[in-house]
Amino acid sequence: MNEYAPLRLHVPEPTGRPGCQTDFSYLRLNDAGQVRKPAIDAEPAGTADLAYGLIRVLDEQGRALGPWAEDIGPEVLRQGMRAMLKTRLFDSRMVVAQRQKKMSFYMQSLGEEAIGSGQALALNRSDMCFPTYRQQSILMARDVSLVEMICQLLSNERDPLKGRQLPIMYSVREAGFFTISGNLATQFVQAVGWAMASAIKGDTKIASAWIGDGATAESDFHTALTFAHVYQAPVILNVVNNQWAISTFQAIAGGESTTFAGRGVGCGIASLRVDGNDFIAVYAASRWAAERARRGLGPTLIEWVTYRAGPHSTSDDPSKYRPADDWSHFPLGDPIARLKQHLVAIGHWSEQEHQAVTAELEAEIISAQKEAEQYGTLAGGQMPSPASIFEDVYKEMPEHLRRQRQELGI
Repeated sequence: MNEYAPLRLHVPEPTGRPGCQTDFSYLRLNDAGQVRKPAIDAEPAGTADLAYGLIRVLDEQGRALGPWAEDIGPEVLRQGMRAMLKTRLFDSRMVVAQRQKKMSFYMQSLGEEAIGSGQALALNRSDMCFPTYRQQSILMARDVSLVEMICQLLSNERDPLKGRQLPIMYSVREAGFFTISGNLATQFVQAVGWAMASAIKGDTKIASAWIGDGATAESDFHTALTFAHVYQAPVILNVVNNQWAISTFQAIAGGESTTFAGRGVGCGIASLRVDGNDFIAVYAASRWAAERARRGLGPTLIEWVTYRAGPHSTSDDPSKYRPADDWSHFPLGDPIARLKQHLVAIGHWSEQEHQAVTAELEAEIISAQKEAEQYGTLAGGQMPSPASIFEDVYKEMPEHLRRQRQELGI
């Protein structure tokens, strides 16, 4: 007689589906100011509790509480506010432009603006970021040309990448922004390798790697953790847990019974789990991780808990797989509204200034879009010259390519 019941395969399910409000109790939240701040030289194993708690600074009244509430100057906070606002306004206009068929594709970072903005301001411009397609806030914080960004989106004759990349796959070396890869997770390994090279050369630059919760299921993620740990690479390993990959809940990638930060501790890497919608917490945690890297203390993995408020891309309809009003119920709130509340409370922002800055940034984006569209849009047909397909491969063009170009008459 068989004493065992039939085996069953466990398939994680989200706690909310269309027509059913999400139960966010699975997030494992702490109150603001509760989580301790360890010494910079803490052993990775000593950060285990930080990989399962949640570092938060701003409370519901906008007060900055606890050991992570460092003395951040109001100018940095104001820079962060402007970068977040600029990102959200830019995203909104580019989604409209895509709907107008001026570009083929777009991906916004609605609800995630604090993460890229906060870390970009905590790092040096010479540090190299290896982003995914949802970190345009890094470019905003580093004041990259909006005209060039929009030309890349439009794939026009002034596209700095000559039409070779999908829109939003930016590459801006001078701003420490490595070429975005549409093959998810490859950038994690590349970042660790770049950081190792910096250490080999005896440089002072560090790397910042970015990945989403879904892509942590890729083998590149685990390879990167192994190399980062073994060689103590000066890199920050950022996992943006925005709860959803393209249409699969984060539990499918392994976030159901543990945390993504917990994987770092298991690999011998100092790890933090942070409220990604709290700009001050983002900035403070990023500075802590960057300081460890610069002192030769090795990598830090940070899980940023946030929420993808919009569709995965302009090709996605999230109402097919999750409640349409999920973001309005997400317990960590809106990162822009939270920082605004704090700045107003400490006397360094106001509703009038908020409206004025919004109008100023909106005008800047509109002006940049008009200028970029003069060089063509997807619908207008002003594309990079076909001759460019023969360029940027060899330092000196070989004879067989010269002949091919001549045969094409270009």
